[in-house]
Amino acid sequence: MVLDFTVMSPLGDIMMKTLSITTSQFGMAVSAYAFSAGISGFLTAGFADRFDRKNLLLFFYIGFVIGTLFCALAPNYHLLVAARVFTGIFGGVISSISLAIIADLFKLEQRGKVMGFVQMGFGLSQIIGIPFGLYVANHWGWQIPFYWIAIMAGFIAIALHLKLKPIADHLKIQKANSAFQHLLNTLAPSKYRLGFLTTSLLSVGGFMIMPFGSAFAINNLKITNEQLPTLFMVSGITSFIMMPLVGKYSDKRNKFVIFTLATLMAIVVLNIYSNFSATPFILVFITYVVMMFLSLRQNDTRICFNYSYSRA
Repeated sequence: MVLDFTVMSPLGDIMMKTLSITTSQFGMAVSAYAFSAGISGFLTAGFADRFDRKNLLLFFYIGFVIGTLFCALAPNYHLLVAARVFTGIFGGVISSISLAIIADLFKLEQRGKVMGFVQMGFGLSQIIGIPFGLYVANHWGWQIPFYWIAIMAGFIAIALHLKLKPIADHLKIQKANSAFQHLLNTLAPSKYRLGFLTTSLLSVGGFMIMPFGSAFAINNLKITNEQLPTLFMVSGITSFIMMPLVGKYSDKRNKFVIFTLATLMAIVVLNIYSNFSATPFILVFITYVVMMFLSLRQNDTRICFNYSYSRA
């Protein structure tokens, strides 16, 4: 999901103008990924715990690479949506498998720090990936960032195959239930449903705002194409530096309290930012950096809190 934000959000304005599509059509191209990812995740939940997590991750990761390549090759809007659906089927499950691996390999007291380092990837993508993607998209077309992601993800898939050890300890405690029964058992505890609902609401909120980030900044806030990479880059640097520090701090404090405070502050900043019209760049800059940091901190703490609460 994070990669979906980082590739679609900065390219939104370019893609809409190049493909001659409306804002609602671009929203559909973004939502196609989310809908297919949600359906795929729901269907996978019943049998995902019956496989070695390494093999499961590789299967969906390879599908994601192929889907991303299809996005780059799409010559028009309709095929782009189809490619996004295909990518979502595989990409939407990758994050849940990755989080399950973290939960399997690290103790509760270490997960805040680990998730802080994982979220550094988002900051690094804003520091290097987004400015680079905008540069090549402006010069050679919006397809090039998708090609680049497919190539780099292909190398990562090879590294996962060669370096990641099998993760199958959970198979020792599996019960002989059907996939449907396993899914019902997962949904039965109310504390699990609370975690799922929290994740769903945060995802909906993110998809309502993030994919239109560049289009909103250029057309509503009157940010120039030259200023846009700076906006993303400095926000990424801030997240890159702060996330491991705050993640380590959250391991020593009540995760629910941190999540609640981050959520309340994010609500305030999001409402301020979304109601801006043409605004001086420095004010947009400060507000955006704070907004992105709070959103990432909120998501990071929510993940750790859900795992600790559901496994209590």
